[in-house]
Amino acid sequence: MKEYCEINYKDAVFKISTTKQKLKQKEYLQIGEIPVIDQGQYIIGGYTNDKNRILNCELPVIIFGDHTKNVKLIKFPFVPGADGTKVLQPKTYVSPSYLYYITEVLVFKIKDKGYARHYQYIEKENFPLVSVPEQKAIVKKIEELFSSLDRGIADLKKAQDQLVIYRQAVLKKAFEGKFTKEWREKQTNLPSADELLEQIKEERQKHYLMQVANWKEAVKFWEKSDKTGKMPVKPSKYKDLPEINTEELKSEITIPKNWVYKKIGNITGSIVPNRDKPKSFSGNIHWVTTPDLNLNSIKINYRNIEKGLTKEECQNYNARIIPIKSVIMTCVGMLGTSSVVEEELVINQQLHAFLPSKTYLPEYLAYLIRFNISYLERSSTATTVQYLNKTKCNSLPFPLCSIDEQHQIVQEIESRLSICDKVEESIEESLEKAQALRLSILKKAFEGKLLSEEEIEQCKQHKDYESASVLLERIKAEKHP
Repeated sequence: MKEYCEINYKDAVFKISTTKQKLKQKEYLQIGEIPVIDQGQYIIGGYTNDKNRILNCELPVIIFGDHTKNVKLIKFPFVPGADGTKVLQPKTYVSPSYLYYITEVLVFKIKDKGYARHYQYIEKENFPLVSVPEQKAIVKKIEELFSSLDRGIADLKKAQDQLVIYRQAVLKKAFEGKFTKEWREKQTNLPSADELLEQIKEERQKHYLMQVANWKEAVKFWEKSDKTGKMPVKPSKYKDLPEINTEELKSEITIPKNWVYKKIGNITGSIVPNRDKPKSFSGNIHWVTTPDLNLNSIKINYRNIEKGLTKEECQNYNARIIPIKSVIMTCVGMLGTSSVVEEELVINQQLHAFLPSKTYLPEYLAYLIRFNISYLERSSTATTVQYLNKTKCNSLPFPLCSIDEQHQIVQEIESRLSICDKVEESIEESLEKAQALRLSILKKAFEGKLLSEEEIEQCKQHKDYESASVLLERIKAEKHP
């Protein structure tokens, strides 16, 4: 029969003060002699060369992210990160690896409190204390099972990476016209490059005349209302961006002869959102921000968007409504994510919108943006956060072909990417199952179900065996070094 005692988490560890050693993130180096361990997702957050900041503690220690709930077992000298980095030194008779896995189990038990503090909940929890030989046997068994599981997870993540490469390969072939080569050869009346450019010119002129007509009506309304408020501003004629030069295209795709490269800003208009965030949200016009865009799909999941504006709120905050069939893209941070607008929406300043046009399919442009991630990154402003201004967004090279061919290209893309989506979904399910299995193994370990009776008996025969009740007293009596 397995013998154990319940021990309170805070009784099993010493909290190590980091007040004098902690390093702020802005002080991290990309390369250095000493690793910085913080509450971030990765084991090492950065580096420093300041040896005076190395934390004086007995290794290994547990690092707990007070805000992130990330748990790390650290076996080498390090400098602690500043915010939310809890350093926990296990007491003498508590195996660091055993406590590390215990902490992982406890993390699943507490609800995510956002950026609030979480250690206050961990330290109040109890966990089963067993003899030192049993602790080591449990850890060994866990790591044997995890070794096989981790290999499977690594294979799944490798498959995910390969899907990313495949998606880009599909888009490259599509925008080189390779998927539609045979279709193109069968056509007898495809427009030439010059004819496509003439279509753009006519489309933009029609749009300008429509804006002028709307402006005239607005002026009449303004005059009838005793000229209340500002007089409506007459729309200005389109000003073309400079043509694409060969330097801009040196690493881009080679397009078919009857296609033509144009900057997207010379094909359609765009909207740059107002920088002021609305203070009230009480309508159904979706307020869309970068996290609302889907990494693997050009469709927006509107059901997940919680905030919306009324038309009056849009006017009050000078927030322009993005019309249906527009295309929006990220212009801050993770560049190259794009979506087709299927319902009216408003965007924040981290997004850029291209207005609808009869000369391009919105899906065609959305996929083109996703293909051009590397181009957008090269074009971005060199700051800590990647950023594209309006001119840079509108300078995206657009391989223009007929609308009919754009339809064909979109079909070819989506028929292939739909297979990717199914594979991606299967991988995600498998990763979720792997995570669930990992948690199941840990739960079994600390419910006394991982070791057999024979394995427990072997632990009791070990020369270092002491009962859990004896260890509990020793642990409680141990003083901070």
